[in-house]
Amino acid sequence: MNYRKKKIKVGITTGDINGIGMEIFLKVCRKKRLLDFFTPILFGSTKLCTYYKKILNIEINNIKEIRNLKEITDHKINVFNVWKDDVKFESIKINHPESGKYPILSLKKSVKSLKEGKIDVLVTSPVNKKIMNFKGLSFYGHTEYLQNILGGESLMIMIHDSLKIALVTNHIPLKKINSELTTKKIIKSIKILHKSLIIDFSIEKPKIAVLGLNPHSGDNGLIGDEEKIKIKPAIENLFQKKGWLIFGPYSSDGFFRNQNYRNFDAVLSMYHDQGLIPFKILTFNEGVNFTAGLPKIRTSPDHGVAYDIAKKGIANENSFEEAIFSAIKIFKNRKEYMKLSSYK
Repeated sequence: MNYRKKKIKVGITTGDINGIGMEIFLKVCRKKRLLDFFTPILFGSTKLCTYYKKILNIEINNIKEIRNLKEITDHKINVFNVWKDDVKFESIKINHPESGKYPILSLKKSVKSLKEGKIDVLVTSPVNKKIMNFKGLSFYGHTEYLQNILGGESLMIMIHDSLKIALVTNHIPLKKINSELTTKKIIKSIKILHKSLIIDFSIEKPKIAVLGLNPHSGDNGLIGDEEKIKIKPAIENLFQKKGWLIFGPYSSDGFFRNQNYRNFDAVLSMYHDQGLIPFKILTFNEGVNFTAGLPKIRTSPDHGVAYDIAKKGIANENSFEEAIFSAIKIFKNRKEYMKLSSYK
């Protein structure tokens, strides 16, 4: 596939201004050869870029400040200033309420631009969810925020060449998982995942594994009956009525230990850590978070703000780079799917 025909406009958020978001962004964009394939637009400020260039000693000379999105220029790091404050970033400390103001402005402006079609895809940098709840904004995560603004039915999918894991429940406490988990919700998640595998990843007949909730998948009801009452009916509904290749429920520990995931196109986990722990172990800093089910494309690296290594110049940018190119590939796949569908 030739990405040079048309450069995809990739919107990028700053993320937490005290985290590693700006570092990994600058590290990717200083690889000038990558700008042959996409055009980055940072929703932040040139002053923030200058601040991080200085403290990280990163040499970049192709940053361009733009006043509106009509000024976007290929082969430049376009920076769209979304705040006019004369901010002294070195004085804003971690977890200070003021530090939540800027990632919120970056996110709001970028998502608005995505919705209006002024950018093609969006890559979000890591944020601190606690400080994002700033001045009345209820923020539980990018997935929930994007669905609220863009519409659609969102599903978090962690993606890598070797493994794709989707989550039925996202950012909720463990004690609430069982009450949130219903057969209807599981069926909806499988449907979104199945559709995404076809449209976004060009898999003609997806094969999906579904994990159980309890240890040993309930051990025939000895350790819990959610598999029998909630999960199996969802699998049987779609397998029998639609003929989809949906299998399970599988016990999570044995499923990953035996590398059974290699036999499937994707895995559906019941809750956050059940899916993300094996995913992050197996994908070695190259995984990507993708929000499926939305009318627009958003990806992000599979890690957090990493305050412990921030501003030290040692953050690994691989996942962020993968997030950019995954978004581009999904964008191309969707266009190709729509083109082929129009001929049917």
